[in-house]
Amino acid sequence: MHLPRTPSLKLFAGTAHAELASAVADHLGIALGGLQITRFADGELYVKFEESVRGTDAFVLQPTCPPIDANLLELLVLVDALRRASADRITCVLPYYGYARQEKKAAPREPITAKLIANLIATAGASRIVAIDLHAEAIQGFFDIPVDHLTSIQIIGDSLVAKNLRDVVVVSPDEGRVKTVRKIAGRLNAPLAVGYKVHPDHGVSDITHLAGDVRGKTCIVYDDIISTGGSINEIIDALLENGARPEITVACTHPVLAGRAVERLSRPEIKELIVTDTIPLRRKAQRQNHRPFRRPPVRRGHPAHPRRRIRFFPISGVSRHSYPVETTRAESASGTLRRMSSIT
Repeated sequence: MHLPRTPSLKLFAGTAHAELASAVADHLGIALGGLQITRFADGELYVKFEESVRGTDAFVLQPTCPPIDANLLELLVLVDALRRASADRITCVLPYYGYARQEKKAAPREPITAKLIANLIATAGASRIVAIDLHAEAIQGFFDIPVDHLTSIQIIGDSLVAKNLRDVVVVSPDEGRVKTVRKIAGRLNAPLAVGYKVHPDHGVSDITHLAGDVRGKTCIVYDDIISTGGSINEIIDALLENGARPEITVACTHPVLAGRAVERLSRPEIKELIVTDTIPLRRKAQRQNHRPFRRPPVRRGHPAHPRRRIRFFPISGVSRHSYPVETTRAESASGTLRRMSSIT
């Protein structure tokens, strides 16, 4: 009697976040798969896997972070190449899911782009998705293939607990993050405050009012994505107007930091910025003296490792960084913590 053979695990990295992919491979004790990614003179993308992938359990790590369209197309081409090369199963590891904020129609004649992207990835040949802190949990239902939705809330919460802050209030910058922020507040045994905002124009947000008592309190603001920093700036202004202490900790999972975000986050009232490494930091926010400590969730999805309750914790202590900013401000946001965690 012949037992079914377990497909061998192979991990391949796109160009979006090579540093994270190398860290994942190191943790798994394997080498990254051979892969050639180049462009022709006219800009067309060309990929070629430099080893056999027939019958393998192939993982492709590629966050669709800026430049989003280029990284997304690269992911689709990689998946298509694996499918045509007869990989047994193709898992897309998407630490950051681009277009996640376009998950519904907020006005007539708008697309639901997050659903379109899900269709494209599945059509290209993906068998499974691993994502981290999707902007809306409902995006899991956009896929007709299995989705493992992981979160960094536990590891961010643990780092905040270790600080032993007093008179803490955990703040959600808008109504959509309340469910997640309440989990952090629960870990800290702290009350919750919520900002209510409107979007008067595309990419613009205004905080209309704040629910919760923050006077004389140390505030912790969490959002899943910090893009331009506008929403964070608005909620910090609201907190200060309502008497919060000017020593505010800001945390997020996905530090997109587009446009003037680094400059906006360099205000002296921001004592610390806590982020994960789901996407690479921009050059203006490069870390210094970084010691990587990640435990990525790849083996969990491999058949040789049956599903079980797994909690990944940091391999080493907190690393501290500073955000060098090209501005005249005397202070800068510092003490950056970059981690990834998974909870099943």
